[in-house]
Amino acid sequence: MNDDKRPVSYAEQIKGTTGLKRIINACGYSKDGLQAACEEQGFRQLLWLNAALVIGLLILNFGLNTKLILLGASFLTLIVELFNTAIEAAVDHTSLDKHPLAKRAKDTGSAAQTLALLLLACVWTMALWRDYVSFWF
Repeated sequence: MNDDKRPVSYAEQIKGTTGLKRIINACGYSKDGLQAACEEQGFRQLLWLNAALVIGLLILNFGLNTKLILLGASFLTLIVELFNTAIEAAVDHTSLDKHPLAKRAKDTGSAAQTLALLLLACVWTMALWRDYVSFWF
């Protein structure tokens, strides 16, 4: 029970409603979410891809603005994959039965990831073309 004599929900009990405790709990939830995502093969593949791209950023002589855009696009693919994984987990938790709305939810999450990867490919292609290929033509 809390001050207004209503039962305290489980979410209220574990979140910690104020200050530093809430921030610490949120960091723990984020850590748990990243660990859960790392159990997914698709997320691990994206981690490896983006690790290679970040190494490329360190090696190649891009300007600061270009590096920031490329790094942002890399993080975007990881963020979208986290959302996609969350959608799939929520849908599977609700029901494993085939349903058109479940398919739509999973397919649109996948489409979002495809667009994020397309963006990543486009910005890398444009950066490489501008700084390393265009002077050959």
